[in-house]
Amino acid sequence: MPRQILRIIDANCNRISEGLRFLEDIARFLLNDSVLSKQLKTMRHNLVTTLSQFDTSLISQRDAEADVGISTRIGHEQDICSLVTANARRVEEALRVVEELSKLPTLKTALRSKDFEAARFNLYTLQKELISRLTRGQKIKQIRGLYVIIDTQTIGTLNAAEAARKAIAGGAKVIQLRDKRRSQAEILDTAKKLADLCRKSNVLFIVNDYIDIALASNADGVHVGQDDLPLSVIRGQIPVDMIIGLSTSTAAEARKAEKEGADYVAVSAVFPSPTKPEAKVLGLERLRQIKKAVSIPVVAIGGINRQNIGEVIYAGADAAAVISAILNERDIQSAARYLVKEIEKQAKYH
Repeated sequence: MPRQILRIIDANCNRISEGLRFLEDIARFLLNDSVLSKQLKTMRHNLVTTLSQFDTSLISQRDAEADVGISTRIGHEQDICSLVTANARRVEEALRVVEELSKLPTLKTALRSKDFEAARFNLYTLQKELISRLTRGQKIKQIRGLYVIIDTQTIGTLNAAEAARKAIAGGAKVIQLRDKRRSQAEILDTAKKLADLCRKSNVLFIVNDYIDIALASNADGVHVGQDDLPLSVIRGQIPVDMIIGLSTSTAAEARKAEKEGADYVAVSAVFPSPTKPEAKVLGLERLRQIKKAVSIPVVAIGGINRQNIGEVIYAGADAAAVISAILNERDIQSAARYLVKEIEKQAKYH
């Protein structure tokens, strides 16, 4: 077999093994996903085993000093998703090279091109799954600080997108659309505008209750209550990278929510709420109990204002959700900025 062909196979065998090992470790250690990790490990093992028949010949043909491409660097990946994409692409390209070489008469009996083609297409799917799960994890980490609920009944004639824009300018990290009165078409129109605004501002956009509108607007997540569809059903209807928030009132509910796949829980109502006067008041102690019960982010909601927002952060809440404390203010941006400062002040000492 020509020496040059063996060198090409050797280089691409190393790319396949190293790239898949990186992806496998991301699935195993970062995502703690045993299924994805096993799939990647099996792929790596099968491919390396297939190519190991050339081991002695490959090693004998290595010539690192004479390799004109050894110092080539492609890209400067800045985050984990970029690294996953780069390594997956590296493996996919290597698989394609070996796939084509295996069609040569001298390699046809040793290698099956269809095996490498199948592995390449399988990796496309695994790459998408990895990226989706990593993206979802990044979104969960963004459930912090000021969480503003754009309640259309509260804003009255105020434009929802404009209210959200001002809240974001004041430092809001999450925007949720809650609309209990308008038609689906009207809600979707608003949701799309808010989704676009939040995307450009690197702020999370959540839709309350309506899974279909969350999907149609390409929202980052959906927030549901105890009486809505089970979390397992919702998870089956939405993309892997979309997060789910669930309203809870006890530690038991919060633990159950986390076990069933909620990405964050909301504790409502911490204080008497002007938006929901009928809601049972849980108090700060209940908030502390729920925070201790789960490892996912906890959002406090209900009657939170500039006088008490520091208390919920001190009690352990990762985020404080507000409606009236923002939307009923004449200057939404300034109101948001004040609340953010109070959150940051307490976060330093907690």
